[in-house]
Amino acid sequence: MQMKPPKASAWRENVEAIVIAVVLALMIRTFAVQAFKIPSGSMLETLQIGDHILVNKLAYGLNVPFFGEAVLGGKMPGHGDVIVFAYPEDSSKDFIKRVVGVEGDVIEIRDKQLYRNGEAVRDESYAGYIDPNIYRRELSPRDNMGPVRVPEGKLFTMGDNRDSSSDSRFWGYVDIRELKGRAFMIYWSWDGERMRPRWDRLGNFIS
Repeated sequence: MQMKPPKASAWRENVEAIVIAVVLALMIRTFAVQAFKIPSGSMLETLQIGDHILVNKLAYGLNVPFFGEAVLGGKMPGHGDVIVFAYPEDSSKDFIKRVVGVEGDVIEIRDKQLYRNGEAVRDESYAGYIDPNIYRRELSPRDNMGPVRVPEGKLFTMGDNRDSSSDSRFWGYVDIRELKGRAFMIYWSWDGERMRPRWDRLGNFIS
């Protein structure tokens, strides 16, 4: 009687499938897409506390692990991009803000109004203000600061919740080498006060 070669066990096949799935997931997370959770209200109303977002890690080039800078297909973020980056004062923390100035731009804020290269930036439908008070520049850079020129390889960022955001007005520029990627979609959102999902936010693109 002819003997048939033994088939791979179901256990081995399952292990191989799991290993492949894990490797693919790690590759996607490392090179393509990463998930983040929004912990604060600095980007209201664009992003709510409890939003879970996806970040395109290839938007500004391929980030090679252990080298810390975009090396393939890199490009500079543009005005209005919502980016995730390592906080300049503590690289273990990730921040999310909107780009309002790129290298070479002259940024100034006068009585809460953003000016770029001497022109008032009017198309800021995403920007929100909750405090009617205006601080003099001697007291705080929140409402009045600059003008400053954004250095080469740097970005000037601000939160959409302009009156309640820790951003470049307070701690300076973002180095493009510290970029994690561009936020592009909300895949889950949880309302912690009402203890329920925000179904209407699921799948919304970030702009």
